[in-house]
Amino acid sequence: MKNIKVLGSGCANCQTTAKLIEETARELGVEIELEKVEDIGQIMSYGVMSTPGVVIDGTVVHAGGVPDRKRIEDWLKG
Repeated sequence: MKNIKVLGSGCANCQTTAKLIEETARELGVEIELEKVEDIGQIMSYGVMSTPGVVIDGTVVHAGGVPDRKRIEDWLKG
């Protein structure tokens, strides 16, 4: 199971990113634990300056803007 965190203030892009990750994981049959992190201190601790940020198993894989579905698929398959 992959631990995924979506870092952001709860803005529309952050919500869209979380939804895309959930939908893609469901379609691929990949089990994930999805957490939304809205605390600015925690977000900054990852070094993310622009949101949404995505952290998978402790590693920042994305920051700024909504990732496309192909990129999410690559993260989940990797």
